[in-house]
Amino acid sequence: MSYQLWYWPEIPGRGEFVRLFLEAAELDYDDVAREQGADALVEDLHARQGMRPFAPPYLIDGDVVIGQTALILLYLSDREGLGSGDLATDLKLMQLQMDISDLVEEVHATHHPIAPGLYYADQMDAAFEKAHDFRENRLPKYLIHFDNALAGNGGPFMLGEQWSHVDTSLFQLLEGLDYAFPNLMAHLQGSFPNLEALQGTIPDIEGVAAYLASERRLEFNENGIFRHYEELDQA
Repeated sequence: MSYQLWYWPEIPGRGEFVRLFLEAAELDYDDVAREQGADALVEDLHARQGMRPFAPPYLIDGDVVIGQTALILLYLSDREGLGSGDLATDLKLMQLQMDISDLVEEVHATHHPIAPGLYYADQMDAAFEKAHDFRENRLPKYLIHFDNALAGNGGPFMLGEQWSHVDTSLFQLLEGLDYAFPNLMAHLQGSFPNLEALQGTIPDIEGVAAYLASERRLEFNENGIFRHYEELDQA
């Protein structure tokens, strides 16, 4: 039985972090809303009761339904034997995955600093100020944190020669940052050698290479988390 992934069909968003892991591991899954549409996603989510996911992405594996990107990736890693096999190490990986989630939220806040329900045009002044702080203060701290975590592991990945959910997620994060802040990321080039090496290595994973070359890989766009607005991208 294949996994069922539910996420909005027209944006990479948080669902892409799950897709990349599934594709890297060459796991069988149905990207259900891509096949049935956004209305089917809304209907399925609203039909669930009790401790249901708050929002997509969520994963269905038989009777198991899991929301939150980090938890989905933890579940898949454990289910498929793609973790470290050591609890303490796997918890450290989950810690890093949650750090990635925090940074993704800060990226979203650069263009929606007041409210996600408002259009970008309705909060541009606040976005300009938020993006300035993000570029100057927040992003460098995160990139240093992740680069240091990769240092001295004996390979390009967090576990050395073995890739993990953190590595595929960092790849997606860096690709998104390159799209949203190309001038800034070009300015920072060379400052985070371990991250840059990781970003260049993930596409060599056979499953990822096939996915990136396929039509299944959605392009970044101005409806997702990573959006490029020239006025917010100043090195």
